[in-house]
Amino acid sequence: MQTLDQFCVVLYVSDCPISYQFLDRLFELGCTNWDTADVYNDSEEILGKWFRRTGNRSKIFLATKFGITPDHSVNGKPEYVKEACTRSLAKIGVDYVDLYYLHRVDTKTPIELTVGAMAELVKEGKVKHLGLSEPSAATLRRAHAVHPIAAIQVEYSPFVFDIEKNGVLDTARELSIAVVAYSPLGRGLVTGQYKSLADFPEDDFRRTIPKYSDENFPKIAYLVEQLKEIASNYGEGVTSGQVTLAWLLAQGPNIIPIPGTKKVKYLEENLGALHLQLTPSDMRKIREAVLDTEKNLTGAQYGAKMMEQVYQDTPPLGTA
Repeated sequence: MQTLDQFCVVLYVSDCPISYQFLDRLFELGCTNWDTADVYNDSEEILGKWFRRTGNRSKIFLATKFGITPDHSVNGKPEYVKEACTRSLAKIGVDYVDLYYLHRVDTKTPIELTVGAMAELVKEGKVKHLGLSEPSAATLRRAHAVHPIAAIQVEYSPFVFDIEKNGVLDTARELSIAVVAYSPLGRGLVTGQYKSLADFPEDDFRRTIPKYSDENFPKIAYLVEQLKEIASNYGEGVTSGQVTLAWLLAQGPNIIPIPGTKKVKYLEENLGALHLQLTPSDMRKIREAVLDTEKNLTGAQYGAKMMEQVYQDTPPLGTA
């Protein structure tokens, strides 16, 4: 059985009673690995209100992120690192965060300068650990040489597993860096709830993802059915989502899924994956289904503009 240390929850919350009830239940269930970002609307402020109401800040491992600016560009300049951290600490109302991520790599600023400034925050006691989101393998290695990188956050699911092919996963394993897998449920597609692009609301971000095009949905449905069939082997109530999370957890001890949900029932369902141990045979079946599906899927995990911020390198030190 896996432990709660191997599970994280991304918190994109709003100032309403349901959000606070969700946080209360999250804490009651013992899931204390929390993740947010300075661009998740008012999430940092909401978490701060919860901490002040409950007095439980010291019992939460809190991560936040910086670097994506209001105009959706990326800023990793040293002065911005300090400015962003000061702003986040004030919004949350805390003296430190446990893990501070660069939300995307700034392709105009040498990573050594960005991480050097982040390391200063560690020395000042404002940050305990450093992380990067979607770096290339080379950028990760360069960053780690400046200051130990505790975690990277990358998309990793049955539909998106680029990190297995671009060297990022191997590099993280070599350097003993945790891999926090966001969108592990394929942005909800592994549940089988969505049968076509038309099932997404008009303003849904997923409509912009090339990999989730209408022509790909029948191929996605094939994989979902395979996951559902495997789930049926483990008893009534076991879901394709739980099987997917269990499969990801089994990829290695450094894998930490971070599914996003705002509903308690889905939170509890996701946590059920920690008690699910897949057989070697089912692990092979999932891998085969994943590879079969990948061969037939077209399109990237993001549109062209956003892909420019994924797995990028930065200029060599001394050239920018």
